[in-house]
Amino acid sequence: MNGTLARKLRFTDYFALAFGTMVGVGWLVVMDDWLGRGGPLGAILAFAIGGVLLLPVGYVYGQWVQRLPDAAGEAAYAAQVFPPYVSYFTGWIMLLAYFIVCPWEAVAVGKLAAYLFPSLNSFELYHVAGHPVFLPRLLLGLGLTFFITILNYRGVRASATFQNWSAGTVLVLFLVIVGASAAHGSPAHFHPAFSSTPFISILLTLQIVPYFMTGFESVPKVAEEAHPEFRSRGFSSAIFLAVIVGAGFYVLVTAAVAYVSPWQGLLGKPFATAVAFEQGTGVPWLVRIVMASAMVALFEVFNGNFVAASRLLFAFGRRGTIPARFGEVHERFLTPSVAILGIALATIIGLLLGDAILVPVTEVGSMAAASGWFMACLSFWLVEKNSSKRLITSLGIVVALLLVLMKLLPFFPGHFSMAEWLALAIWLAIGLMLRRG
Repeated sequence: MNGTLARKLRFTDYFALAFGTMVGVGWLVVMDDWLGRGGPLGAILAFAIGGVLLLPVGYVYGQWVQRLPDAAGEAAYAAQVFPPYVSYFTGWIMLLAYFIVCPWEAVAVGKLAAYLFPSLNSFELYHVAGHPVFLPRLLLGLGLTFFITILNYRGVRASATFQNWSAGTVLVLFLVIVGASAAHGSPAHFHPAFSSTPFISILLTLQIVPYFMTGFESVPKVAEEAHPEFRSRGFSSAIFLAVIVGAGFYVLVTAAVAYVSPWQGLLGKPFATAVAFEQGTGVPWLVRIVMASAMVALFEVFNGNFVAASRLLFAFGRRGTIPARFGEVHERFLTPSVAILGIALATIIGLLLGDAILVPVTEVGSMAAASGWFMACLSFWLVEKNSSKRLITSLGIVVALLLVLMKLLPFFPGHFSMAEWLALAIWLAIGLMLRRG
């Protein structure tokens, strides 16, 4: 049936959703990639600069969500000033930024568990792009996907409570990790501070920052589900806090890893963060703390992106731009049940591709997020008449546009490869097939 979504979310829920959608297991799974791109100082500066640069973008989202609390997010904002097909593909690209994280995390849970229990790397089923797919790891990914699906299907309150618990746990364990690094590390491990020249080092890491910082703008996707007593200014506060805490998390965890162990010895190592603490401290329980916090972070980022993706898909169905069934609300649970099942099915299809999706997904997701930010800022600039608000919005436009161009233009280091162009083309083709006139 069609209807209204349950209204149960408060400030803590919005912050936990935004932070949890942003901070997953990238700091464990691809830390060697970050250090290889920028060196310790290059990666630290890239995330710090990225956090500051995203504040104007966060400001625009805070303004939009107060004016237009619509689950369609960027698609609804673009629809205020652009033709329907521009609005649709703005939202469709943004849906990619959220959805793509779901199979990423479903694959990562098996990879993470196999580090602790190597026997999971058995019963090889097939290969994708040279990467083996193992049955036990596939079953773990399927199990997690079913858990997140049921959690979301049965009500937003259950999903939000889970998100609050997991985000709080991650932050507490993170403080333990940083403290252990400070006690066991050495500044000498930072040398050399950059992987290349300072500019190139920062630029190469800055290109992937949007993927790992995507999440603060998930708040508008569940704005319609705010508790009746929730004040609309709280949306902006939750967004700003998530950007600052998220960027701070990435800065400090990169510093902690590079401080505790020589970073060049971590390149090419799976789970470089755990390896760094194993080598640098020789304390086994610390490695377990790192892995435990990563596992909880994986659950929260999967859940957060699943919530955002399902709400965006639901909004498309409700607006009639894709089959209207996606816009149905469950009669008992008041959740977008068909959209939730749609995201679950697509996640399982992505999961079947295995480890081969991990790196290209980071690159495509990064560009997709920045594209959504750009359109949200441009739309706001066109509807807003206040000159000071327009000035802040202009900064957001410039930041988002640069982040998009860094991935698309061939003269920037780290631009799209053929595999990434192909992934983007397939996604746009699916959007074209689903779109109704």
